[in-house]
Amino acid sequence: MSPNPTPAAELTRAAVAAMVDHTLLKPEATAADVAALVEEGRALGVYSVCVSPSMLPLRDSRQLPLRDSGVKVAVVAGFPSGKHHSLIKGSEARLAVQQGADEVDMVIDVGAAVAGDYNAVLADILTVREGIAGEAVLKVILETAVLSDEAIVECCRAAERAGADFVKTSTGFHPAGGATVDAVRLMAQTVGDRLGVKASGGIRTAEAARAMIEAGATRLGLSGTRAVLDGFPV
Repeated sequence: MSPNPTPAAELTRAAVAAMVDHTLLKPEATAADVAALVEEGRALGVYSVCVSPSMLPLRDSRQLPLRDSGVKVAVVAGFPSGKHHSLIKGSEARLAVQQGADEVDMVIDVGAAVAGDYNAVLADILTVREGIAGEAVLKVILETAVLSDEAIVECCRAAERAGADFVKTSTGFHPAGGATVDAVRLMAQTVGDRLGVKASGGIRTAEAARAMIEAGATRLGLSGTRAVLDGFPV
């Protein structure tokens, strides 16, 4: 888990970069696009790059495993709908870890959360957690823009009970929207310092990133990382 490094008022470009999952999840992304993402991520000093699992294994320009360069590899599972069978999500996550992923961002069954079936949400997360055991960090994507405050709290509690390491706001692909300050604050209040909180989806400016960090985000999912970092002091 990457901790909140400094008070938000004192954030530097490097400190924020160290909280960033530099992300490319567009369905049309090519191997060349991902290679460019990797090189940009290394240059920016990000915490990880986040890609689709079909793009693994990732290597740097020297053809070495990316983790050897100090940049971690994150992938998604059950993305973006969350409607995959839990066993499929668990298998997808396990294969990704076998191919070099350090972290897995899984999407819950959002419909189960909307319906208030939190036992189903818990079972879904548990299946993925068991699939990767303790070999990788597990982040749980809630799709907070479509959930009530009660559902956000209950899903955060389910994620914690299932052994997740982070709760995450959004896929960035849902028409209802992405991360909000209110959702991040509620998630942070619910999990305390026991889990990390990742804000993702629609964060395009330094001001938005700072607001998420002030609300309690300890990781940021960004696709326009350079533009966001350019708004922070060196």
